[in-house]
Amino acid sequence: MATAATHTPSVRDRVSPEEWQARVDLAAAYRLVALYGWDDLIFTHLSARVPGPEHHFLINPYQLMFEEITASSLVKIDMDGRPVGETPYMVNAAGFVIHSAIHMGRADAVAVLHLHTPYGQAVSAMDEGLLPHTQTAMIARHDVAYHAYEGIATELEERDRLVADLGTKNAMLLRNHGTLTVGESVGQAFLRMYFLERACEAQVHMLSAGRAALNTPPQGTPEKVQGQSGGPGMKMLADLLAWPALLRKLDRIDPGFRD
Repeated sequence: MATAATHTPSVRDRVSPEEWQARVDLAAAYRLVALYGWDDLIFTHLSARVPGPEHHFLINPYQLMFEEITASSLVKIDMDGRPVGETPYMVNAAGFVIHSAIHMGRADAVAVLHLHTPYGQAVSAMDEGLLPHTQTAMIARHDVAYHAYEGIATELEERDRLVADLGTKNAMLLRNHGTLTVGESVGQAFLRMYFLERACEAQVHMLSAGRAALNTPPQGTPEKVQGQSGGPGMKMLADLLAWPALLRKLDRIDPGFRD
């Protein structure tokens, strides 16, 4: 629930219906990240492209916790991370380096989610990356790319390498750093992040019990799961089933994200 210190007057009447819907969806994603315990204080970012010909994007106000973010408090920025129009909030322009790279390099990357969870960071630091030892990992793994750690992502020249490493995949393990997913909608990016984070969590628990008794799936099984879970089915699952259900969950808890 927003307090007086974090309340932002509604901008609904000052933006297009399409932008308002993008704002509601992205605010929901921030609230869900907090709900699932994936946030990192005020750090990391989730971004979404504003519908229309301008290259504008929505991102979090830097000083707000994810659980405080509303559709109206999201800041509209340009490709350089500078606010478009007046806003009472700060923006971490340096933090938009990763997001601007993906948004610029992938026309289909309407939403970009980036997290620093302990499980995601742990797997990103493992030489072998994501292992195909759980069903969730097999669902996510075929769509995961890797990007080598180059330090805190503040240098613009890293953007070309980020885009090249992501290629046509929709998820990435940023080595020694965290997780990233993209989607043609916020719901698609969120569902991909859910599977990736669950797979990383399972892997950390699995390896903590030791490697000696690990059961390796039969040969060809990961490829079979890839065929079963890839393609347009994931998009339908996200946009028509999982995302509407997650919005209903948030509405039951606190519909304030829609303000």
